[in-house]
Amino acid sequence: MPIIKSSMKDLRRTESRAARNRVALGKLRSNLKRSRTAIAAGDADAAAKALAEALPVIDRAPGKGILHKNAAARHKSRLMRRLNKLAAPAAI
Repeated sequence: MPIIKSSMKDLRRTESRAARNRVALGKLRSNLKRSRTAIAAGDADAAAKALAEALPVIDRAPGKGILHKNAAARHKSRLMRRLNKLAAPAAI
């Protein structure tokens, strides 16, 4: 435990930021998992809905420092590619 006043304040700030980051990261991971499981289930409508909920969360993650911007783009790209692959046979 720090003794210096500024260090105590730093510790409080770090703990609150870490808690905020844990919530944001958990929300991101759960949305990604929900999208992946919906795509794996083969239901195009449910997958599209899950992905529509996940994309804004992925978009906000780099701004919050949760993901690198390229990692966010990679997640979005892979999810969209899987969804399009799922929807393509149904359209034919």
